[in-house]
Amino acid sequence: MICLCTLHFDLPQAHSLKGRRSIMNRVKEKLKTFNVSVMDVSGEYAKEADIAFVFLSPDARSAAQYREKIEKMLERNFSEFLWEMEYEEL
Repeated sequence: MICLCTLHFDLPQAHSLKGRRSIMNRVKEKLKTFNVSVMDVSGEYAKEADIAFVFLSPDARSAAQYREKIEKMLERNFSEFLWEMEYEEL
């Protein structure tokens, strides 16, 4: 099973694309510790950012547990940002 996730961040504290990139690089580094493939798919607006990541899982239950671990890490390390996760299982 392939699990495709998209994280959308609202970043009112970012005042430039450079500031947004700094924040997103920290997020991407934390996600990489979960052995997922990560890509910044953001547009040109500095106050919003999108990150897509994908991972493989043997079944839907395992994928849900893995997503929950990732969400807990995001809540723990990036609680100062508003974010939401969308996911699709293929």
